[in-house]
This record gives sequence, structure tokens and C-alpha cells, in this order.
Amino acid sequence: MMMILGQFVFQRVTVPYQQLQRSSEYRHPAQERIGQRPARQFVGPGDDTITLTGELLPEFTGGRLAFDQLRKMADSGKAWPLIEATGRMYGWWVIGSIEETSSEFMVDGLAQRIEFSMTLSHVDNPSVNDLGQQELNEYTTGTGQIASIGQMAGMIP
Repeated sequence: MMMILGQFVFQRVTVPYQQLQRSSEYRHPAQERIGQRPARQFVGPGDDTITLTGELLPEFTGGRLAFDQLRKMADSGKAWPLIEATGRMYGWWVIGSIEETSSEFMVDGLAQRIEFSMTLSHVDNPSVNDLGQQELNEYTTGTGQIASIGQMAGMIP
């Protein structure tokens, strides 16, 4: 296992990304001044995005079914916890885009190679309405704490 986004586990048999790129922006709007450089004031964090890219070889890794599951998650419009296999919690993220390019087709039309890119956007403190009560219950233990990565992957009861 590499990472978990909500219920989806990134691993060799699903979507093993080869590159994770994170971009964090910070807002410093300018106020024009006469005879001087513009004054800048920090007003808070801006967009925080993660782009996962990679290549699937459906004979050895995941395929279209994994992307169907990710698209279903994106269609819900909900925020999902993003947790690295090391236990690092990235926070709550929404799926902004999923792109896939299929090539090297078999006689039956099955692609032997699928290149993909997926963009996630960080959200602050999603409300229960954004998560849905069912999803919230799935990610918390009986004490209301976020479940461990092993619990979320179904490896630990």
C-alpha cells in the first residue's frame, strides 16, 4: 500500500502512481504606492494541490475499474482523507480531475498501457454535509477518532 484516499487504496493492484507533485500557494496581494514598490500583506494560504501521475500496465497493475471507482468518488463531490502509508495525514482532499490515455491495444480493444494524471485539491475542515454521515462513520472509530490506516484498508478490525 502506498496511500489511501477515502476508501480507495493506492497500491500495485489498483493505481500505483510513480510521481507525486505537491504545489502550495500563499496569498500576498499588492497595494500600489506612489514612488515605492507595492506593499504586500499576507492574507492566508492559497490553493494546495497534489498531482499524481503514473503508468498502468493492466497485465500487472490496476486498470479501468480502479479509475471507475475514483471517478465515482469524484462525482460525489465529497472531501476524503488522504493518508500516506507511513501514517502521515495530509488532511481532507477533493478530486479535481482525472485524466487517462490508453495505448498499445490488444485485438479485443484492451489497452496494454494506460498513462494517468489525477489532481487533488486540499479543503479546510469539511462539514458533515460535505462528507456525508455514512462516510464520516466509516472513517472514525467508536471514540470519534480517525481510524488507523490499517483499519481503513480493512487489514485491522
